[in-house]
Amino acid sequence: MTILAGGIMIAFAAIAAGIGNALLFSKYLEGIARQPEAQGKLFGQAMIAVGLVEALPIIAIAFGILVLFGIVG
Repeated sequence: MTILAGGIMIAFAAIAAGIGNALLFSKYLEGIARQPEAQGKLFGQAMIAVGLVEALPIIAIAFGILVLFGIVG
């Protein structure tokens, strides 16, 4: 059962990261299309947001691996 739980945690973390990045960059490109002169500022904000979006799935993958190998639980 722990193998299934660890696998599900890793899978959902990867799916969440993909969806989060897709939404982030679609809004980033939409912002550039509306105001091309703000590209530099939007790029910096987008990179900060990528770091925040990627933090949670990385933590979830780490916990999933710990559960998968039976270290936690």
